[in-house]
Amino acid sequence: MDFTQFKKILGFVAGAKLGAPAVIIMMLALIIIPLPAFALDLFFTFNIAFSLIILLVVVYTTKPLEFAAFPSVILIATLFRLALNVASTRIVLLEGHNGGDAAGKVIEAFGAFVIGGNFAVGLVVFGILMVINFAVVTKGAGRIAEVGARFTLDAMPGKQMAIDADLNAGIITQDEARDRRAEVAAESDFYGSMDGASKFVRGDAIAGIIILAVNIIGGLVIGVGQHGMTFADAGEVYVLLTIGDGLVAQIPSLLLSTAAAMVVSRVRGSDQTVGSQITTQLFANPKALNITAGVMLVLGVIPGMPNLVFLIIASALAGIAYWITLQAKQVEVAREQRELMPAAPQAAPEMKELGWDDVMPVDMIGLEVGYRLIPLVDKNQGGQLMARIKGVRKKLSQELGFLIPSVHIRDNLDLNPTNYRISLMGVTVGEADIMPDREMAINPGQVFGTLDGVSCQDPAFGLEAVWIDANQKDYAQTLGYTVVDPGTVVATHLSHILQSHAHEMLGYEEAQQLLDNLSKSAPKLVEDLVPKILPLGAFVKVLQNLLQESVAIRDMRGIAETLAEYGSKSQDPDILTSAVRVSLGRSIVQEISGIEQEIPVITLEQELEQLLHKTLQTAGESGAGLEPGLAEQMHQSLEESAQKMEMEGQAAVLLVSSYIRPWLSRFVRHSISGLHVLAYNEIPADRKIKVVSTVGQRA
Repeated sequence: MDFTQFKKILGFVAGAKLGAPAVIIMMLALIIIPLPAFALDLFFTFNIAFSLIILLVVVYTTKPLEFAAFPSVILIATLFRLALNVASTRIVLLEGHNGGDAAGKVIEAFGAFVIGGNFAVGLVVFGILMVINFAVVTKGAGRIAEVGARFTLDAMPGKQMAIDADLNAGIITQDEARDRRAEVAAESDFYGSMDGASKFVRGDAIAGIIILAVNIIGGLVIGVGQHGMTFADAGEVYVLLTIGDGLVAQIPSLLLSTAAAMVVSRVRGSDQTVGSQITTQLFANPKALNITAGVMLVLGVIPGMPNLVFLIIASALAGIAYWITLQAKQVEVAREQRELMPAAPQAAPEMKELGWDDVMPVDMIGLEVGYRLIPLVDKNQGGQLMARIKGVRKKLSQELGFLIPSVHIRDNLDLNPTNYRISLMGVTVGEADIMPDREMAINPGQVFGTLDGVSCQDPAFGLEAVWIDANQKDYAQTLGYTVVDPGTVVATHLSHILQSHAHEMLGYEEAQQLLDNLSKSAPKLVEDLVPKILPLGAFVKVLQNLLQESVAIRDMRGIAETLAEYGSKSQDPDILTSAVRVSLGRSIVQEISGIEQEIPVITLEQELEQLLHKTLQTAGESGAGLEPGLAEQMHQSLEESAQKMEMEGQAAVLLVSSYIRPWLSRFVRHSISGLHVLAYNEIPADRKIKVVSTVGQRA
């Protein structure tokens, strides 16, 4: 059979998915069918090689999920080794009286060469291996796997909340969020499976002890009782073969236990292999090597000690420490030389007269950062903030219905090194101080413990938070905190500000662009609307009013049709805004309460509503004629009712008449941010309302 035919057979097996059944059948064959000595040697050698391959794959794997099949591999390897134990036990007991090689050369070699043909030494060596495997490696790996599985499961809600926070902030897309959720679920399944797989390894170690005892007793009985051997001869033959058989099985078992322990004991979040981690972290500080070299030197000069050995080790450690220090100095010198290298000489710029190009326009959206935050926005230094800001702009543009302008990012040496500032039209609207080398653990409202770190507040929503080290992230998520990196903090803050000031970013140019896009699908509508029915300024004001009241303008066709209908009757932007809100009532209500048919609302007492109606008629939209005490009492009652509804998990909605709705919306807009003010005619006919609170009782 040539290689091509063999490749075709392997391709057929893989395509027909016959690999797993073939392995199971092979294991059954090992248990049932008596094997010749050569076949047993082949399988034992393969078992050792297979265990070594697993260990090396684990060593060179950067993330545990890259070897997600490891728990299944442990099960298969364990079953294979136990099947080999059954097969070897059968051939040792049947053919052991014929000599040391009756059970195969591998068993004979481990029984004769490794332990020198001394069964007492073999028992001691086997016992030591069992203690190492069972009491040290397997027990420790099982405990780590159990704790890791529990902590991973406890941290899942926090990780899911972090993913949702990134998605809502526009940092990641829906596909990326889906991939992250799948990764979190896979991680939880993996560590849960490893908790179970550690029991396989532990059970294998126990089975090795039992099989050794059974084989020794059975061999002595068969040798003395059936083959007429003396007790000493039977002990020498069968005990040596049993010890060799046990060692052949225990060495792969120890390799597999070590691999399992390496997987579960690795710290997550690193992209390095085990060897790279040990090299970079163990030898990162030459001071530790120098101190150790000094201790070895002192021990080496003490009379009676093996001086040469200690002096050699001391010299080696001192040499390694010196080499590491030298390498670090060379890197530092090279960096300083690059920084001090003079720039290429440039010709002196020619002086020219000032022009209008020298008058810099005001940035619509600006982000200024201190010098320590520059790595967050510098792509060359691995900064992801610019990509996240782009994601924020894309998400808000899709939600609001118009293109959010670009964000101008620049450094400002006048700021504190860790401070950033957000501005609109050149005016600062938000700033905060962050720690670029830490992560922010935000208290979402209910946590199950406290964290060590620097207390602070989330700049976007004012929630309590703590700046923590990156290695505390998993623990913080386990306690219920939402953990985000500094870039996410800035992006979320920017997203919140842009959403709150969306109406300020929509001007004549943006409105004209919206009309141009609409004219592609409804040219007659746009032609009749602006400027025949409404001037562009009135159209812009209506859109700004909608955005200020957190109403998206995605349905531009519906907005334009409503304005075309009511524009001939009134040019008042407030009246037109109310008319548009009625036409968008279905989407407004759905945005607030979802698809629930019953909407819990707050209402005003009839007398109070009539009083506000009369006051606005006489004093105008300013409401200047409203009694201050009444206004304060009404505001307090509305705030209490809104907080009560939010505590119950309901959206706070105030339902009033259409005439007083605009004034009440402005009245609570900045002081009760979570309260939505709707008019009666904005509620769709297929929705029901449920009055949960009535405001209007005068003291």
